[in-house]
Amino acid sequence: MKKKDVDVPNPSIEQVEFYLAKWDRLENYHLQEDALNKLFFELCPKNTDIIDVLLKSSTLNDFYSTNIFSIYPVAKHICALDIDSRLKAGDVTLVRDIQYITIGDAEKNFYSFATKYCSHHNPLDYPIYDSYVDGVLRYFRNRNRFSDFQDGDLKDYIKFKGILIDFRAFYGLDKYNLKQIDQYVWLLGKDYFPKNYGKKKRGD
Repeated sequence: MKKKDVDVPNPSIEQVEFYLAKWDRLENYHLQEDALNKLFFELCPKNTDIIDVLLKSSTLNDFYSTNIFSIYPVAKHICALDIDSRLKAGDVTLVRDIQYITIGDAEKNFYSFATKYCSHHNPLDYPIYDSYVDGVLRYFRNRNRFSDFQDGDLKDYIKFKGILIDFRAFYGLDKYNLKQIDQYVWLLGKDYFPKNYGKKKRGD
């Protein structure tokens, strides 16, 4: 089924409540989220020790299938950035600083991973980007014109966060925080675009 043939229910409070309740019933996601929360908030909340950053980066890479095959350079890169105060402040430019890293002779772009790493430290300020969310936002832009953006803007984190805020405002969903909107949009995309965005985990 092509995206243009899909008839996705319009975003509404009822739809968000439906999907948030669905999220609560998905034990595998819940336990995974609980494990990450324990790791990021209790066991390794800071990013100054390379071992802590390695643990968090490796776990995210595994849980979310982000396909980073050499995780140590990523952890070393994050550790060198001195990110703790920026994370707490919700500095959206931090995602870009984390996402680009040179491994060997090649520059890598770990955009989705960078959004996840920031989000698991500060979920209210850093919504997660992945292909399900990308698909839903493009679908409703094309259908309802809730925002005027180019497809590539979703890969620019500052613009991406603004687009998600526009989405929330356009459909009257301001009672929900960005973490809740993120969960709703992701599950919606998973339901309606499984062939186009067919990863079971929150990968790229």
